[in-house]
Amino acid sequence: MQRRGGEQDRRRGAWGAPLAATVTATAAALAAALPAPAAHAAHGPSVDAKGAYLMDAASARPLWAKDATVKRPMASTTKIMTAVVVLDTPGVNLERQIQIKQSYRDYVQRTGASTADLRTGDKLTARQLLYALMLPSGCDAAYALADAFGTGPDEAARTKSFVSRMNAKARQLKLRGTSYDSFDGISSAGRNYSTPRDLAELSRHALRSATFRTVVSALNTQQKAKNVNRLYTWYNTNKLLGSYRGVTGIKTGTTTASGPCLVFAARQGGRSVVGVILNDAANRYPDAAEMLDYAFKKRTPLKLRRLPSAAHED
Repeated sequence: MQRRGGEQDRRRGAWGAPLAATVTATAAALAAALPAPAAHAAHGPSVDAKGAYLMDAASARPLWAKDATVKRPMASTTKIMTAVVVLDTPGVNLERQIQIKQSYRDYVQRTGASTADLRTGDKLTARQLLYALMLPSGCDAAYALADAFGTGPDEAARTKSFVSRMNAKARQLKLRGTSYDSFDGISSAGRNYSTPRDLAELSRHALRSATFRTVVSALNTQQKAKNVNRLYTWYNTNKLLGSYRGVTGIKTGTTTASGPCLVFAARQGGRSVVGVILNDAANRYPDAAEMLDYAFKKRTPLKLRRLPSAAHED
C-alpha cells in the first residue's frame, strides 16, 4: 500500500513489533519431503522474498515454503481480510448504498495512503466498494466498509469493532500467526502482521466466494455512483494478473516496513494454487512466476502488463 507513482512506498511508517521466532520447519526440509515438480526447480524456486508459501488450493497441501510461519508486516494484503469480513457478514446485502464521508478522504490524505479517489457525498454500493478496495487498493474504501459494517455510536467505535471482527475471523480460521490493528494495513501500533501460510489459508477461504473471485480477477472496472453522474475507473494493481496465463488474483501490498508483498492465485490444467510473497526486495512478480512454474511444471516467459499512467501503484 502506498502513494501513487511508484513501486516503492513513500509513506512514512514503522513496524514496531518484533518478529516471531524462526520457523520450526525450514523451506529446504519441506521441499525435500515433497516430490520435485521439475528438473529446473529440484529444490524449489529461488526467490528473494524473506517469506513465501505455495499451496495446492484444492487440498491445502503445501507445495513449497520459505519461512512460512514467520510473522511479518503485510501491508495492503490486509484488505483480503477486510473483504472477507464484509462477505462473511450473515445476510450481507452487497447492494446496500454507503455514502462517502469527508473523513475518509481526510484519512488517506493524512496518512499518505493508497486511494480509490472516492468523492465526498457520493453513494456507492458495498459491492462497488469491494472493487475500490481490491483493485486500486483504496484505503478510503476500506474505511468506508469498516465504518459501514462495524458497530458503535461513532466512526472510531465502528472501525474499532470492525478490526475486532477481523481478528475474530482470524481466530475462527485458526490463523494463529495473524493479527490486525487496522482495516487497511496502515499499522498504528505495530500489531498488523501475518505469515505466508496464514495468508494462503485466508485466501483459500476467500476464494470460496464467487463475488471475491469476480472482483480480484478484474483487470479494471468502471463503476457509476448511485446518486450523482460520476464514473469511477479503477485498475488492478496486481501486474501478475494478465501477464501469466491462468492467474486469477489476488492482492498487492507495499510499505516501507513490509517491502513489496503479493498474494496470488492461478489455475492451469485442472490444478489451482495459491501463493504468497512477503518482504520481497524488488522481484515479487518474477518470483511469483517462478513459484507458479514450479507448481505447473513449466517455464513461462514473463512480460508484465503496464498500468496506465493514471493508475495507482501498490
